[in-house]
Amino acid sequence: MTTDTIEQPQPARSRAVFSQEDFSLIRTAIAHYLREVQDQPESVKYANLYHRLGRVA
Repeated sequence: MTTDTIEQPQPARSRAVFSQEDFSLIRTAIAHYLREVQDQPESVKYANLYHRLGRVA
């Protein structure tokens, strides 16, 4: 008795989009932008992003 199996191709391994150095650069840019928008409501979103990036880098 033979069993025919169809082998499914494995998905390619995902690659990182940003390097560790990129996270540091982005965080620095956001810190600068935070000073520009500090009195605006959207500054809270950028402050949260800044802190999340700190956990990555």
